[in-house]
Amino acid sequence: MNFKKLFTLALSFIFVLCFSQQDAAHAADAGEERYDPVPFIMHHISDSHQWHLWGEGENSVGFSLPVILFDDGLHVFSSSKFGHHEDQVAESNGKYFKIDHGKIYESDVQGNIKKDNIPLDFSITKVVAQMLIAALILLLLGFAAAASYKKSAVPSGVAKFLEPIIVFVRDDIAFQNIGSLYYKKYTPYLVTLFLFIWILNILGLIPGAANTTGNIAFTFTLALFTMLVVNFSGKKTYWQHMFDPLGNNMPFGGKILIYLILVPVELLSIITRPFALMIRLFANMTAGHIIIMALISLIFIMQTYYVTPVSLGLALFIYILEVLVAALQAYIFTMLTALFIGSAVEEPHHDH
Repeated sequence: MNFKKLFTLALSFIFVLCFSQQDAAHAADAGEERYDPVPFIMHHISDSHQWHLWGEGENSVGFSLPVILFDDGLHVFSSSKFGHHEDQVAESNGKYFKIDHGKIYESDVQGNIKKDNIPLDFSITKVVAQMLIAALILLLLGFAAAASYKKSAVPSGVAKFLEPIIVFVRDDIAFQNIGSLYYKKYTPYLVTLFLFIWILNILGLIPGAANTTGNIAFTFTLALFTMLVVNFSGKKTYWQHMFDPLGNNMPFGGKILIYLILVPVELLSIITRPFALMIRLFANMTAGHIIIMALISLIFIMQTYYVTPVSLGLALFIYILEVLVAALQAYIFTMLTALFIGSAVEEPHHDH
């Protein structure tokens, strides 16, 4: 993608956001209230049971998503039953449900929530739907690349685009951090991780899309997978360093007090490493979205179009920066995952 296309895409994104906020600003002006950008920003970065694209009220454009609940039985219905603002009571199989702060509770017909009755929620929310779309895109890219290589060993089409990325992840991430003995084993996981995060980051920059990688539950799941892969891959040296960090350098009697400190710290690192991955991806992707929304909101907060060039200019700069951050965060998450795997499968060093 050249700079001209990137600039056009970014400019289109800014204008769509401006139109969306202008609807909210007109609604605030009608009530003679000062425009508050927080609801718009939180609506953009939070998950939802409905996919809202643009507009407000009767002029809004979007579509409902399926709600799947399990309580005493299975409940499957459209999220449209909750209403446009998700503030209505939905009925299913003689039971009533209501959304409160994004979570579905059982309620009575008047909408009084029963806090003790929380059904298991397997709904396809906006974040989940976009995650499935990204997974489908990733599968289509993989099958298209495989079909290209069946025709010719020389890459073409999608394969020509994917091969440099796969080679980069294999040689510069997997090989450099895991080592020559085991890097091939973990390359498929690392390539999938890199492409999946990158695609989701790019999709999140499209107007009306979900901020999937800015969802703490999603980044927690990715970090959990990394933690499982790392610890199930751990060799004898890895676990020996965890539970016997001093080795034979000190008599056992002198180790006890030191072990009471070192072993819990080493065990805590099993949790802190993936926790750092989770927070880093979540915070960076969420911050970018909030900054862009806040910059555009300056036009309506200050209620003057004189600030428009500065507001749009800064928002456009941050948006282009976010395109670069989308790839950078995918790289950092994948590289640190490879680094953690490399520390787990590292072979002992012998002195000669």
